[in-house]
Amino acid sequence: MGHIQIKESVSINIRAKTRQRDLIDQAAERLGRSRSDFMLDAACRKAEDVLLDQAFFTVDRGTFKKFQALLDRPLPATDKLRRLLKTKAPWDK
Repeated sequence: MGHIQIKESVSINIRAKTRQRDLIDQAAERLGRSRSDFMLDAACRKAEDVLLDQAFFTVDRGTFKKFQALLDRPLPATDKLRRLLKTKAPWDK
């Protein structure tokens, strides 16, 4: 017989300005979702980004030296790299 996992729901209460609530409601409605659904999804995605950005990796001394050498080595001057460096960023166009 399979194990049934019961997920406990908890309440999260926050205060918002009217215009913030209206903006959230407008976006949630556009996606056909509830305010709570929309807010939880957005908050969880942001929380994952924050935690992933702060990931800490440990490596042995030899691996770290190899990694550092790769970072310190200049890229070869290829035509592809020259084109990339001459291309304006989308936000600069």
